Amino acid sequence: MPGSVPPPSAVAVEDAAPPPAAVSGPAHLLRVTLLMAGSCLPILGAVLIAPVLPKMQDHFGSVPGAKALVPLALTVPALALALLAPFAGVIVDRLGRKRLLIVATLLYALFGTAPLWLDSLGAIIASRALVGVTEAAIMTCCTTLIGDYYSGQRRVKYLALQTMCASASATVFFVLGGAAGSAGWRVPFWVYAVSLALAPLMATALPDPAARPAAVEAPVAAEARRPFPWRELRGICALTFFGAMVFYTVPVEMSYLLDDLGTKNSGVIGLATAIASAATVGGAITFARLGRSPDQMLPAVLAVCAVGFGVMFLAGNAPLLVVGAVINCVGTGMLLPALLTGAMSRLAFEDRGRGTGLWTAAFFAGEFVCPLVLLAVESAVGSLAGAVGVLGLAAALVGAGLLAVRRRAPASESGALPESLA
Repeated sequence: MPGSVPPPSAVAVEDAAPPPAAVSGPAHLLRVTLLMAGSCLPILGAVLIAPVLPKMQDHFGSVPGAKALVPLALTVPALALALLAPFAGVIVDRLGRKRLLIVATLLYALFGTAPLWLDSLGAIIASRALVGVTEAAIMTCCTTLIGDYYSGQRRVKYLALQTMCASASATVFFVLGGAAGSAGWRVPFWVYAVSLALAPLMATALPDPAARPAAVEAPVAAEARRPFPWRELRGICALTFFGAMVFYTVPVEMSYLLDDLGTKNSGVIGLATAIASAATVGGAITFARLGRSPDQMLPAVLAVCAVGFGVMFLAGNAPLLVVGAVINCVGTGMLLPALLTGAMSRLAFEDRGRGTGLWTAAFFAGEFVCPLVLLAVESAVGSLAGAVGVLGLAAALVGAGLLAVRRRAPASESGALPESLA
């Protein structure tokens, strides 16, 4: 079971400074839009070319090992992101969030469109790995800036919105990739050029976040040499690694589960996946409106995920499987912002980039190993549905463990998140 998450009150960090920019008006709306658009770029990298993989396979059919190498073009960005996000976090804290975000967004377009003119499969995979490098910087910067600009309930709101946008964009990008791919397997790679339009807007519309004002600098100076809060983050990062596997099981395995039940129509499979994605968005909205401490909510959220997996395990027909997927995705829609908000509450401004990088690495590492873990469990229990059931049992046990930890904590340490300081 992942390490338990310590209660936030003794270690939680909320900036004493007010937000560096207005929290309403057109400038605020543009800032939020840019941060959400930037947060969707790694999702674009993860799903856009999925529909054209068979065409790529045919094109590179004569290349030795192409059957194993072509799928790497889809998955290697997530692996690179997981490996490099901690380093991106360190650079964020040293170089600056805004500067790194702009540079990474420009390079994203360069590396993302590279397969348009590359003829070597190895070179294409290398360019995709570089896309993952830029994604690590973009995701870390966008999430860190949300933590910089907002606090309390506003931070919860926009971290939940980040989850909603990512979940909704995954469906949009999959459809877009399929439509563009009908004109050739290289065509979807043109979409990566959209970041060229985002970079100038980010340069002009995103304010430079500032550390705490001079009035509170003296107390902070005394803590300038304080160690990085490894102890506070290790539990939430371990839980995030597990949570990512819970989060990605339905998107990755839904089509296979439906196929096992006799549903072969790709339109029906696409509709079922879209319904589940909508439930994820609904879960994120629910989390934002509840306004509860993420540590308080995590046991219940994991229980909802476990119930959904249980229904999917027992489902003997496609409609019941979709019901289970919807239940699970309502839970995962709350799970991701709960984990991210919990991590943010433990980070001071000076540590937020590195801490966000570690959290991002844990999440995308969990995403990368999710299908591998389920494949291993499937070979042990005999069916994919059985593997999903085992993951549901694990989610229930983790939730029960977190609940036991919370009950042992003093009552004073179980409060809700503080109200916005803005």
